[in-house]
Amino acid sequence: MGADHLGSSFGRRFGGRPTISSLAAPPTSAPDPDLWRDRPVLVTGGTGFLGSHLTRLLVDAGAAVVVLRRDRVPPSSVERAWSDRVTWVEGAVEDQAVIERALGEHEIVTVFHLAAQTQVGVANANAVSTFEANITGTWALLEAVRRSPGVAQVVTASSDKAYGAQPVLPYTEDMPLLATHPYDVSKACSDLIAASYHQTFGVPVAITRCGNFFGPGDRNWERLIPGTMRAILRGRSPVIRSDGTLVRDYLYVVDGALAYLRLAECMAADPTLAGEAFNFSTETPLSVLDLVARIQTAAGSDLPLDVRGGAAHEIPAQHLSAEKARQVLGWEPSRTVDEALVETVAWYRDELSG
Repeated sequence: MGADHLGSSFGRRFGGRPTISSLAAPPTSAPDPDLWRDRPVLVTGGTGFLGSHLTRLLVDAGAAVVVLRRDRVPPSSVERAWSDRVTWVEGAVEDQAVIERALGEHEIVTVFHLAAQTQVGVANANAVSTFEANITGTWALLEAVRRSPGVAQVVTASSDKAYGAQPVLPYTEDMPLLATHPYDVSKACSDLIAASYHQTFGVPVAITRCGNFFGPGDRNWERLIPGTMRAILRGRSPVIRSDGTLVRDYLYVVDGALAYLRLAECMAADPTLAGEAFNFSTETPLSVLDLVARIQTAAGSDLPLDVRGGAAHEIPAQHLSAEKARQVLGWEPSRTVDEALVETVAWYRDELSG
């Protein structure tokens, strides 16, 4: 496929391809131990919020996990559960030689590429560092994979932000990428780079596009859910930087990690899934004010909100269709947003009391 394929990123809509009956089994929330046991796996971004949960699931499934680490930071409680059960490689994802050495020396079969600069505010303040991490990091990793024939699957992380502002919602995988702001553009570029490496070189890469992750282990207090949780549990009014009307998708981080594993498992069963993109979502779009109200219900709080209306460069509404993931991968989230918020409040109570 040529320009039309790249213009829509992995633009081949699932409606035009037959359902893969062997993969569209009843959804499962557990990784396949027969696939992962002793499987050599590289995780970039394994110490991050999503990466720490993904790595825990891989380690628990018996995989031989190698984690790329750039900076040494205090581990979260999620990371501490597995940090002495993996092999560490020190280096930046932008360093192709480091990635290539890790793939070769550890005979990696499956790669999960999560390393990125993930904060919209940081991207707006320092676009160059975001482009280095998210764009250079993607081509460096994929070029290393291209030169490493033992790698059979690569799952790389994009974002719903890559779609930009669309005239119709929800986002579906056949939509063009209309990103404009620095973080969004960095994700759209990584999408197109992955498409190029698959179409040109046959690199076995597939893309995930998810909404905003939340759940245990997120200690970035600048993000909406951690910041709101901490404020409520400290007895302070939650600060809403926007006007509260922005609509977004929110996905429990454990369900996100399971989605990545499910995609890799399906790629192992059907290599033609390489070159595809998949949205993962609860399909429950919420405004900021709606979400905060649900957090307050889960936490038993009625504190007034401090709504400041100062957010800039934000798309008014973003949410995803997960129909393709349901039909092709047999995936669906294991928890509703409200069920996951109850679990998340419990974790923050323990974390902050400790």
